[in-house]
Amino acid sequence: MDFDMADDFDLDADRLREECGVFGIFGHVDAAAITALGLHALQHRGQEAAGIVSFDGTRFHSERRLGLVGDHFSKQSTMEGLMGRSAIGHVRYSTTGETILRNVQPLFAELDTGGFAVAHNGNLTNGLTLRRGLVRQGAMCQSTSDTEVVLHLTARSRRPRFIERFTEALNELEGAYAFVGLTNHELVGARDPLGIRPLVLGELDGCYILTSETCALDIIGARFVRDIENGEVVVINSRGLQSIKPSTPREARPCIFEYVYFARPDSIVHGRSVYGVRKNMGAELARESPADADLVVPVPDSGVPAALGFAQESGLPFEFGIIRNHYVGRTFIQPTQSVREVGVRMKHNANRGIVEGKRIVLIDDSIVRGTTSVKIVQMMRDAGASEVHFRISSPPITHPDYYGIDTPDRDKLLAARLNLEEMCAYIGADSLAFLSVDGIYRSMGYAKRDPLRPQFTDHCFTGEYPTRLTDVDGVPDMRQLGLLAEAG
Repeated sequence: MDFDMADDFDLDADRLREECGVFGIFGHVDAAAITALGLHALQHRGQEAAGIVSFDGTRFHSERRLGLVGDHFSKQSTMEGLMGRSAIGHVRYSTTGETILRNVQPLFAELDTGGFAVAHNGNLTNGLTLRRGLVRQGAMCQSTSDTEVVLHLTARSRRPRFIERFTEALNELEGAYAFVGLTNHELVGARDPLGIRPLVLGELDGCYILTSETCALDIIGARFVRDIENGEVVVINSRGLQSIKPSTPREARPCIFEYVYFARPDSIVHGRSVYGVRKNMGAELARESPADADLVVPVPDSGVPAALGFAQESGLPFEFGIIRNHYVGRTFIQPTQSVREVGVRMKHNANRGIVEGKRIVLIDDSIVRGTTSVKIVQMMRDAGASEVHFRISSPPITHPDYYGIDTPDRDKLLAARLNLEEMCAYIGADSLAFLSVDGIYRSMGYAKRDPLRPQFTDHCFTGEYPTRLTDVDGVPDMRQLGLLAEAG
């Protein structure tokens, strides 16, 4: 149980990191401004960097910056520079490549068919292998992002039309992806053959929109049209929308973690309310693992819907026993342990008047390394809780992800190292229980998980990866990536 606790005083540090978010609109007079608003709504999917590329009919315009959307794209001078009636945008959390400006998307290349900007949500499980082959053939890579591989593959194709080149490139990819791309003539979108990463189609003022979640449509008053299907490529231009299926159709297996954690609660993912599913998970957890307690307390904000479901199903009162300060940014580096502990309470503080003397059921959506859970349980003890029963509204995370979620290596996942009793002792709870794998499927309306044809991508819980893991199995030489360090 040699877990490093020194660097985890920020309760947000021990979380699964969001993948990325994409947005694109074609033919609107306020394209860049609408894209910036859409990225605001997707900020939860990536907080390290943001970028927008627009096209004015003659030239492409790019603005890519480290930091939050509002740090840069709320400035009038910035938005005035993003001219044109079409634009795509991206918010980033790095899963491949460092967080440096040359990795910030959308990426852009000049092809012989014209300009091509592309933004990507997901991760290619053969991206490093493809990259190594391209470099051997003379390609000069300017970033360490797997997204750049798509630019090179598209440029290398000898097909006469851009969309034929793009779809040929897609057929070489493995893993998870939702792409939005912008050319001189069209907005394109593509979703991986299993539909692991989400992508939806919307409409505003007669103009089509592509984006990661429906919440980005809501914020701009757009109408949801439909989900982009798994394996589908859509081409949007002045003539309308064309749908292409470049690969053999497969059964869809969307990522189950969109419902557990990543999607915003107010989004609709594949026809299901994320908020409703999370409440169902809490209710199912109460049926599977009830607790003799006085009240239910969510870990904010991730555990709130599940805690509501647990409370309603169990008949226990729901209370905010932990208060989160939403106006604190990244916790600064504190020089001593005592001051670091104060830094914790800058973001989260126990509501002593609620938990003191009470037996509480603490609800969270997941346990990763477990270091956060230790501190939350201790926070409740310090506030006077007489018992702390920890309940997790998803199954134990026992395997890392390779499809765009930044998970630790398996030997750092608490549930991969310890059994349930050992985990309970490690985090210091009176009892610990997770939602079962079948329970999470019941929460989404299925009787259970189909072991022969799983309805979702759930490898973090089951170890069953839905695609080949070429880079993991082949172990490409990582030393050749990112040799250039950027100042600032």
